[in-house]
Amino acid sequence: MATVAPTEFYRPRREQKPMSLIKFDPKISEKMRMSIIEKLRQVEIDQDVHILFAVESGSRAWGFPSPDSDYDVRFIYAHSSDWYLSLTPGRDVIELPLDEVYDINGWDIRKALSLLLKPNPVMLEWLSSPIRYMWNDNICDALTLFSQKTAPDPACLYHYLHIGDQQWRTYIDGKDEVNLKKYFYIIRPAMALKWIREHPNIPAPMNFQALVKGCDLEASLCSALDALLLAKSKSKEIGLAPRVAVIDAFITSEFDLAREAVKTMKKDKPELLDEANILFRKIVKEIF
Repeated sequence: MATVAPTEFYRPRREQKPMSLIKFDPKISEKMRMSIIEKLRQVEIDQDVHILFAVESGSRAWGFPSPDSDYDVRFIYAHSSDWYLSLTPGRDVIELPLDEVYDINGWDIRKALSLLLKPNPVMLEWLSSPIRYMWNDNICDALTLFSQKTAPDPACLYHYLHIGDQQWRTYIDGKDEVNLKKYFYIIRPAMALKWIREHPNIPAPMNFQALVKGCDLEASLCSALDALLLAKSKSKEIGLAPRVAVIDAFITSEFDLAREAVKTMKKDKPELLDEANILFRKIVKEIF
């Protein structure tokens, strides 16, 4: 477990409780759900794999979709044990052709466990997705339990700071009007950084509303976020809007706090490779 430096970054601040945001609706139409599951089942047949879980990982699961948002489906799969015993390593990613409706790809379980060891916040988020298409309860419970041992790590802080800062410099800094989609691509990492600051031993959830609910925020910020969520829900992917001062101030504050925190954070990760190997073998043997 990471050793948390006793800095301001990790002292939860008591602030005014937030107002309610637009309610998150995780529903996917039955027609679309069945279409996605059909494509995933075909992947299992064509690739000779078993899908362990498949979830939504884009704006629909994040909680701020646009009317024309596509479906970002991510899955973890396993091959038979013989595939892993081959002399030549096989490809550990499966990607379906991208179109305007579907964005579907997945990782092999060996790759997924290797990323959890780092840990990789993307993998942590997939396990917390509020929209599930396929889900093996026993295996996913084991993966979630394992992920909780790896999550308290500076790698998560670096991840959200890096992607948020990069998006800020590319799409926000110096502009009066901003793409709403890109705006939320920066707000969400900033909110994840605040979550880490207030809950350093609990993985940040994927869903934006869940992030907000778990953080202490000023009512003025929540009102601004609510208005922005409403605008995003009604605009197309290229929708533009003026920047919001209270939101910008929140983003820059969280980024500044995170930059200071990374200077003092120490990495003291437990040795989990043996446990990961045991879990990997168990999953492959259980599935095939």
